[in-house]
Amino acid sequence: MVDLTKWATTREIQAQPKIWANWGQEFSTRLSDLSEWVANSGATEVWFCGAGTSAYIGDLLCRALDATSVLPMRSVPSTDLVSAPHAFKRNGVIPLVVSFGRSGNSTESIGTLDLLDAIFPEAPRLNITCNKDSALATRQPASQASQRVIVLPDECHDSGFAMTSSFTTMILTAMAVFGQETPEEFAANMNEISHAAEIVLAEADQLVGKLTIPQRAVFVGSGPLAFVARESALKVMELAAGKIPSIWDSSLGFRHGPKSFVDDQSKVFVFLSNNLHSRRYDEDLADEVKAQFGEQTVVTIGNSAKADVHIPCKLEDGWMSVLTVLIAQWLGVAWSNQLGFNVDNPFEGQGTLTRVVSGVKLYALEEA
Repeated sequence: MVDLTKWATTREIQAQPKIWANWGQEFSTRLSDLSEWVANSGATEVWFCGAGTSAYIGDLLCRALDATSVLPMRSVPSTDLVSAPHAFKRNGVIPLVVSFGRSGNSTESIGTLDLLDAIFPEAPRLNITCNKDSALATRQPASQASQRVIVLPDECHDSGFAMTSSFTTMILTAMAVFGQETPEEFAANMNEISHAAEIVLAEADQLVGKLTIPQRAVFVGSGPLAFVARESALKVMELAAGKIPSIWDSSLGFRHGPKSFVDDQSKVFVFLSNNLHSRRYDEDLADEVKAQFGEQTVVTIGNSAKADVHIPCKLEDGWMSVLTVLIAQWLGVAWSNQLGFNVDNPFEGQGTLTRVVSGVKLYALEEA
């Protein structure tokens, strides 16, 4: 097997099991205080904000947690909030704004903080970032709005282009803050997925040896796994510098047009839900695509004896999501390397994409 450890991105993917186990112990001591702060924040809604991969966290969390949350949850990408703030301001709504950011310094992160000062000055804020020196970590509200900051371990501040441990650890942190688990249950969950991740990474490495680089890649799932499918598609496409076109959808939604993307040179990765009702739809889609395009077209991934890649985890899909995305992270690195790219910067020399998005101009609200 090719040694991929020369790439920082590889090492950052491999570090996740240890990061999660250690963070589970450390962060669990803060959970009771944070849960009390959320309960007393005065908010009427929770908004999950971020750009790109950080925005997908909000989509996933809403699907995983909204049914058990006291407060309604909304995914409000910072890219949408900054460009069209008038679409979100409603009378009587006090949002608890949760901002996710690996660097914590993207233009949209700063633009979100500016807009909160301007049009939601009393909105409580929770900033979750991997960079202790960033705007999300250090900037204070212009008003007296209540604010808390969670800085993830330094190891989560990925140096590679692709978000890997930053994405997964921000998900797990928010699952802890807004979920129903006790601090002890959270720490136990983190240990379980940490052990499972070691097995999943080994299986991902074996999968690389079995697969050739596809002409196209598809990732599908149900519930929260639909949105980790979105991140998975992005991981493969960006690490391959666009040379492997990739799309995502829900298992049921995929039939409604997007399946036209598939041919016999595609690979369709189906994430199998731990919810048995949802899994029936995942498995039916996998069987259908196999029948229409060939057995070799589909790779099933999940906690099932029938899965091509077994994930030894019985937790709900919000928790399991971080294990399923490991497959795409590892495939993305391996295929990027095979295509001859700098895995840590696939767009090196092109000047088209950068690790922290640049070139975005912020406009004052009165100019909008």
